[in-house]
Amino acid sequence: MESPRVVLAVDSFKGSASSARVEELIEAGIRRVLPDALVDRYPIADGGEGTVEAIVTALNGRIIRATVQDPLGAKIEAPYGLTDDGTAIIEMAAASGITLIDQTPENALSASTWGVGDLIRDAMNHGARRILVGLGGSATSDGGVGMAKALGVRFLDKEGEPIPCGLIGLRDLALIDCSGLDPRIADTEFVLITDVTNPLCGSNGALCIYGPQKGIDASKVAELEPWMEAYAELLEQHVGRPVSSLPGAGAAGGLGAALVAFCDARVERGIEFVLDAIGLNEAIAGADLVITGEGRMDAQSANGKAPIGVARRAKAQGKPAVAIVGSRAEDLDGVYDEGLGLVIPLALEPMSLGECIARTEELVPIAGESAIRAFLLGRIA
Repeated sequence: MESPRVVLAVDSFKGSASSARVEELIEAGIRRVLPDALVDRYPIADGGEGTVEAIVTALNGRIIRATVQDPLGAKIEAPYGLTDDGTAIIEMAAASGITLIDQTPENALSASTWGVGDLIRDAMNHGARRILVGLGGSATSDGGVGMAKALGVRFLDKEGEPIPCGLIGLRDLALIDCSGLDPRIADTEFVLITDVTNPLCGSNGALCIYGPQKGIDASKVAELEPWMEAYAELLEQHVGRPVSSLPGAGAAGGLGAALVAFCDARVERGIEFVLDAIGLNEAIAGADLVITGEGRMDAQSANGKAPIGVARRAKAQGKPAVAIVGSRAEDLDGVYDEGLGLVIPLALEPMSLGECIARTEELVPIAGESAIRAFLLGRIA
């Protein structure tokens, strides 16, 4: 039998293993059955964790490390990607991510996106003239003001004094002054990678939907929303066009709106952009089997999460697709409708989430073995 070609396009198992590591483990399981199998690995992400790795790996780029401010102003090192054609790939979470600070009400008011501006400035210093910004996993709700400050925009109160960093600063905002904006911005293309479609304000906006998970007391959101609304009004007065209502404006606590307003960024659907960037369609065309996956698969996965983006492309080319997941919901009808033929969870026996995570290195190869055996069984049938 001719060795099958298997394409791996798996999202990270958050809290457990990176996309690249999960794919290494799946390949190890495949080779238990077919040592000579042809396996192509394509780490994927949807704009959040793993986006830099996915695109840098596919485009043969390199990792740069920059000193930036974390959400509360401490100095940290944050990585971003850079390719030979001058494209930088930034994950905003590397500088302003939710894993970098505790989610308390105090931190939620003070957390800033300044570090994202640091990364953008460093990328331009390295010659980048096209900057991709993944907007997942933020700790911030400052409307992107910190990012813009780092790039030279001034945000002033009615006395003409700079406002504090973080959401708290929006309370006193009266004037936006762009005269000091880094002039290189005008010659740089910005692309926002996100699957979040929320506007900046309102019941589906940045504060109402995502504020509580960042530490904002849910009962206080209504008191804070007018700060964001006033900021949105000033922002639109400044740029002379609607910004706050754009799909994705509320991504990363409003960073999406600021990047559109100050950097003329365009918003791209996260997983679709990444899959195009890494050339997954071409890879699938030559595959016999596609294996994707994520940490947990449930009904929400059908709403455009990374593995479903992969499954849809496999289905379009008539290729079988299997998902390996840490855990799954009981009802996955919507997921199967999108092109997955089989979902394989890691657990071999009753075990807690912690136990499953601890045994990732053991369980993922077993799942990879199961996936290739199921494929071979189908060939016999």
